[in-house]
Amino acid sequence: MNIEKVLKSYSPMTETAFYILLSLTEPRHGYGIIKHVEELTEGRLVLGSGTIYGTLTKMQRDGIITVYADEKRKTIYEITDTGKALMRHEMGRLKELHTNALKHEGEFQ
Repeated sequence: MNIEKVLKSYSPMTETAFYILLSLTEPRHGYGIIKHVEELTEGRLVLGSGTIYGTLTKMQRDGIITVYADEKRKTIYEITDTGKALMRHEMGRLKELHTNALKHEGEFQ
């Protein structure tokens, strides 16, 4: 899938998709992703296996991640260049959102 189609399909990203890709700053297996997301969110977001594996399958199909098996026969997931481009786009969108929220924060006190 080309980047324009990926952006159209994934932007704005779900929190689940965002944290899965954020966890792939290094290759990880599914359980490793689940634990890393819990750590990143201090336990606020706990991904179930059905949720994560469904999302990983879709991301693999769309060329956002790639998979390979290591010597222990675990499936290891790795972000692709397309996935990195998607994350750069989403991080830019979130920065804009955050900047605008801070500008108007006092109006909601």
